[in-house]
Amino acid sequence: MRYAEYVNIKQGTFSERRFSNGNTLPLVQLPFAMAGYAPQTEDEGGWFFHPAARSLEGVRLTHQPSPWISDYGTFLFTPQTGIVRNTPDKAWSGYRPEEAVLTPSYMKLRFLRARTDLELTPGVRSFKLRMTYPQNRTPFLSLFSVFGNYTFAIDREHNRVLATTDGARGDFHVGFKTYLVLQFNTPIDIERSVIDETFAHIAFCGTNVEADGATSYISFEQAVENCRQDCDGLSFDAMREKGEAIWEEYLSRIEIEANDDKQMRTFYSCMYRTGLFPHKAYEIKDGKAVHYCPFDGSVRDGVRYTDNGFWDTYRTEYPLLALIGKKEYAEILEGFITDYIDGGWLPRWPSIGERGCMPSTLLDAVIADAAVKGIIGGSLLETAFEGMLHHANHDAPNNDLGRQGASAYIRYGYVPKDIVEKSNVNLTLDAAYGDFCIAQVARVLGKEDIAHEYDKRAQNYRNLFDPQTGFMRGKTTNGTFVEPFDCFDWGGDYTEGSAWQSSFAVPHDIEGLADLYGGKEKLIRKLDELFATPPLYNVDGYNYEIHEMTEMAAVDFGQCAISNQPSFHLPYLFAALGCPEKTQYWVSKLCAEAFSDADDGFPGDEDNGSMAAWYILSTLGIYDICPGKNEYIRIPKLCKRAKLLGQEI
Repeated sequence: MRYAEYVNIKQGTFSERRFSNGNTLPLVQLPFAMAGYAPQTEDEGGWFFHPAARSLEGVRLTHQPSPWISDYGTFLFTPQTGIVRNTPDKAWSGYRPEEAVLTPSYMKLRFLRARTDLELTPGVRSFKLRMTYPQNRTPFLSLFSVFGNYTFAIDREHNRVLATTDGARGDFHVGFKTYLVLQFNTPIDIERSVIDETFAHIAFCGTNVEADGATSYISFEQAVENCRQDCDGLSFDAMREKGEAIWEEYLSRIEIEANDDKQMRTFYSCMYRTGLFPHKAYEIKDGKAVHYCPFDGSVRDGVRYTDNGFWDTYRTEYPLLALIGKKEYAEILEGFITDYIDGGWLPRWPSIGERGCMPSTLLDAVIADAAVKGIIGGSLLETAFEGMLHHANHDAPNNDLGRQGASAYIRYGYVPKDIVEKSNVNLTLDAAYGDFCIAQVARVLGKEDIAHEYDKRAQNYRNLFDPQTGFMRGKTTNGTFVEPFDCFDWGGDYTEGSAWQSSFAVPHDIEGLADLYGGKEKLIRKLDELFATPPLYNVDGYNYEIHEMTEMAAVDFGQCAISNQPSFHLPYLFAALGCPEKTQYWVSKLCAEAFSDADDGFPGDEDNGSMAAWYILSTLGIYDICPGKNEYIRIPKLCKRAKLLGQEI
């Protein structure tokens, strides 16, 4: 069986700024590789591909993990013939999306205006291009800038093109530059080629053109070396076959007997999604791993990974990798710990540099889960633990780093609204859970005194519970709840939700949470109320409607906003409280009604494999409701049979 045949890499791409069906890209990319490649239909900022578009501006080399984060180190490749245009909005071509071939390891696009076929297959840090131009028209490959400063040059001696860009978002990427090398098999027509600051039109002395390309964050010499490592000795078709084999190995780590074709296609499209992020951000030089350090622009030893938001991915992506990808998990985590070694703070939302997009330090959960499951240990875990303690006890010099309100949390046992105005409830709950994660790592390291201290801190979630309303609520420094209160108010004290989506975020102590409600039965009734309450929302905390509100209201799951990560665990709380049949009912309904393999196949932002992993785990009837504990909730599988790494489950 070839599992890649069930993958739709356009799953979730039918999205726009105001309504997300995934906000994904159709990435032709090897698992966890350094970059991906996607068609660009029209550049609308982070939204540069739409599956219904019939225009094609080119193929983008991309690292974009989310349209809200945007891209970096990106180039656009556009074939042209005859008279060339100098910008993508003038050079775009019609194409037939129904005829395009887009698989995890191969794309073929027909540029109708240029009458040219472009094929691409990826390597780890490289790619191969194959372009078939028409006769009797001068063939060009245009390299366009996307954003940032660019340089383009032709290396006549080696028949190659050299390009750079410094385009990146955020503030934490000192001296960043991406170096691109394109080595052509067909002679470049120097006289007809045109080089500018924002584009390069490369003309050829032939109509069948192939190229080996690679990027580096270090130098042109390293880009050439990356190209050699990936591409030497391989034809285009051989590299494509190698990529197909790599994806088949990854996809087949879980084998299911599905109930129908839709489930089969949805499952393996989601499996593909879980293998895209994070991206490798290290390279191999003289046989050892080296990486660009965004904190000072230096080149340092060691592995590094980027393009991941832990607020999203700790919940499902890493628990899935703990089951099917322990080797990848260990190296990825080593790469994240590198940021603490290099810059003094564990990452929160790295995308080449730290972006700080979401609050809290949920890498704590990724580290703790790896620790209790034996995925990392020793000196690496000691270093990670040092970083966890650092952000748990010190205010960072910048809000993009560390825990917001760390010192206030220590002083008051919660993050007061008059000290941190926004997301203070979630910051408190996440800090309490982070403290639990610190205690778990301390136990693995044999530091029982520290474990005991942080066990106590992990109970701080209790400080925000209001027994009168049954919700977690914001408090001020004088200990009073913030007024007025409306359980449908989004934003303000909460992150991307209201009190409904935020009040049950105590994965480490569900029994303690139940005690606050007066026992398990009363908490179950509150959860029943959550699923039965209409999906109402108020926008005052944001002053406008955010797309997560719109998406929650578009479906009939009550206040369970499965369109966003904070609701992922809500249906599983029933099973944790002794009612697995209610979990089974809601999980089955959510999987059947909110997910598919279609271009609009997700109920909200997919976010780096997190939503796809939720579907996979739910289909298997396995859920890690509390990363950091080596235990799982089990409910009946939604498929007929399943094997995980060859073992029946």
